[in-house]
Amino acid sequence: MTQDTLSAISTSVLDRMERADRLVRGSIIAAALIELGLFAIAIYLVDWRDPVQRLLVIFSVLSYTIIAIGLVAIAGHITKTVARVLAAMETRT
Repeated sequence: MTQDTLSAISTSVLDRMERADRLVRGSIIAAALIELGLFAIAIYLVDWRDPVQRLLVIFSVLSYTIIAIGLVAIAGHITKTVARVLAAMETRT
């Protein structure tokens, strides 16, 4: 393969990665807004005088927090991995 062919392939791959990244970020923002709306509705509907309902809200928030922390950790790992691949591609050219 020639250098021009490799350059065209890497440019195409980087463009597709960038488009996919924008799609993922937009989806995450949309999902977060929907979840925020549902959370606000749930807070509004909870009878705060009932200890069982308060406990359920606390456990729900705790479970969401653990999931969110895990997703942030995965995103950090993926970002670091992609950065390493891009650095390796830059050193080749």
